[in-house]
Amino acid sequence: MAKKVKKHPDEMSFLDHLEELRWHLIRSTLAILIIAIVAFIFKRFLFDVIIFGPAYPDFVSYEMLCNVSKMFGMEKGCINEGDMEFVLQSRKVSGQFSVAIWTSITAGFVLGFPYLLYEFWRFISPGLYANERSSSKGFIFAASFLFFLGVLFGYFIVVPLSINFLSNFTISDTIENQFDIESFISIVRSSVLAGGIIFELPIIIYFLSKIGLITPQYMRKNRKFALVIVLIIAAVITPPDLPTQIIVSVPILILYEVSIHISRVVVKRELKKAKKAGLA
Repeated sequence: MAKKVKKHPDEMSFLDHLEELRWHLIRSTLAILIIAIVAFIFKRFLFDVIIFGPAYPDFVSYEMLCNVSKMFGMEKGCINEGDMEFVLQSRKVSGQFSVAIWTSITAGFVLGFPYLLYEFWRFISPGLYANERSSSKGFIFAASFLFFLGVLFGYFIVVPLSINFLSNFTISDTIENQFDIESFISIVRSSVLAGGIIFELPIIIYFLSKIGLITPQYMRKNRKFALVIVLIIAAVITPPDLPTQIIVSVPILILYEVSIHISRVVVKRELKKAKKAGLA
């Protein structure tokens, strides 16, 4: 049987591109499912150590957050004896099984993120020029590094702050906190994924600057609006107290300033290319 020769991107029809995309999506889905199966097999470790870790007073982040709160002259950020006394419960027949399945799939997506980027890169790279491919070689590493950095930020900072605040917030002493497991895990999942996505800001700005939709001048001019948006994001994903919002806002603001620098470098490089080509 003759070996199938892969067509050049310029020679591929729309249906050929769709077929290529289909196989990239299939391989990405299989990667997520394989990691999800492994996560499901080790579900005891996944839940007892990782997912429920921030529910224990001896979680590693709480001492650090306590010291940060003391710097602001506030003691409420510290975990005392008897704090965080709540019960996790499942009130559906298939509740625990459903939680195990979807949490495993989420773990598959998070841990398989570099491979997903690799498949995405394999799909778009044939359509790039040689110099564009060479200048973007570190894309997978940089995007994966920032994503995992955001995941760690969400897990070790945002999740403990949220759980500590919500587990100790009461409107009456007659009410006992008994949290549904799905509600608890949704906080962990949303915080982790939100952190990973937010930390992709420099990568997003890089591509937007490359196609001319964003400039460093525009980002500097609208820095004050960006500050307001950052504070709103911090208020949404964290408890409403000042130290917590500062802790979350500072890294995002740093990312914004880094993104301005990245945009400046990209725009400067594109202008040089345009001048060499006689287009500017």
